[in-house]
Amino acid sequence: MNKIIPLDYSQKANWCKLPQVTKEVDTFYVYATEYILGSLAEGAPNYADMNNQEMLEGAEAEYLLHASAYADATNVFMPFYRQVGLRYAGEVWKRDGIFDAALEDTPYADIVAALDYYFEHYNNGRPFIIAGHSQGSAIVKMVLKKYFVEHPDYYRRMVAAYPIGYAFTKAEFEAYPHMKFATGECDTGVIITWNTEGPKNREVNANTCVLQPGSMSINPLNWKLDNTYAPASMNLGSLWPNEKTGELEIVDLGADAQVFPDRGVVVTHAKGEEMTEEKAAVASFFFGPDGRHGEDYVLFYSNIKDNAAKRVAAYLASQK
Repeated sequence: MNKIIPLDYSQKANWCKLPQVTKEVDTFYVYATEYILGSLAEGAPNYADMNNQEMLEGAEAEYLLHASAYADATNVFMPFYRQVGLRYAGEVWKRDGIFDAALEDTPYADIVAALDYYFEHYNNGRPFIIAGHSQGSAIVKMVLKKYFVEHPDYYRRMVAAYPIGYAFTKAEFEAYPHMKFATGECDTGVIITWNTEGPKNREVNANTCVLQPGSMSINPLNWKLDNTYAPASMNLGSLWPNEKTGELEIVDLGADAQVFPDRGVVVTHAKGEEMTEEKAAVASFFFGPDGRHGEDYVLFYSNIKDNAAKRVAAYLASQK
């Protein structure tokens, strides 16, 4: 096998976001699969290169929709990386029951190189959050399992991990005891994640690419692990485009949340994104007939923003 040569993160062009450092804590954010429809074309490569416009534009959009939730409380660093396309990820998922094997070469090598450069040149000893969504969260899980075991000095400064929208199972927490799942609203050094669905997915026990047996979710409104229902009145606001202007704004979408521990998901009755027929078919294949995967962040955006600030404050207070 040819040795993977990672991207050179001393080149600023390989970073989507390099912030001005004005806060005591950082966030390192790994974006989700943005190489989607292009990957389905005949002859399309399995991995996006750094000239892939669908990925580059998608990453910029994801900063606004997801990573910006951390920007009030932290300095957000966001590398580009050469990610696996949806088609090949789907092939590996159908073969293995999980698409992790599609990430172990180029995507993981790039993110490790980005982390190395970040810690050596940008972090300057600050505590940090590591976050992501979907494919990005799957890579963050690899980082938690491997990279931070190799770098315990970094791991000790982790305020929290938010690898939202990918399976973290009870068996994994038993196998990797240094990883701790969140138990409430303000604990630190923990992993915070959920997978959002509509009611029908649970009713039909839909097979999705982001769930595994024993998956765990925390409720992003009441920060409980049990099935205590959180009404939409607990939602501080969803991030959604204005129907007339297209500008993003904080609105009330009626996004409630309830954890179903038997399936390891958060069920909401809020609507999902309106999609073209092609995109809806792709989403249904990967995330079930009533998936809300694309809304894991935006439905609960203001609560994520508020929670990140609370965990940062709790971590900083613990260091005094």
